[in-house]
Amino acid sequence: MDKKDVPSWILTLESNDLEFIRKFVLSSGSLKQLAKDYNVSYPTVRIRLDRLIQKIEINEEHDKEELISFVKKLAIEERVSLEDAKLIIEKYKEEKEIQ
Repeated sequence: MDKKDVPSWILTLESNDLEFIRKFVLSSGSLKQLAKDYNVSYPTVRIRLDRLIQKIEINEEHDKEELISFVKKLAIEERVSLEDAKLIIEKYKEEKEIQ
């Protein structure tokens, strides 16, 4: 898979979120197994999964915004670093909330 083919929502996730997704897939989607792997309760894993779902949904909403899509495209094309892209997008979101 080419970097430009990576869904933009993946690029916005933290490394610990990606690791959670990896473990989720490897456990065949078993939240019980994830709870065991992380040594936490089932409800704790469920809450983490719900928060991850929210992050993805929010990102999909923001993808509709032209500037955010443009910045993500620059990161995918490696014209700006992923960290810089995240900073720009966060600043944009903050400014938009102030208005």
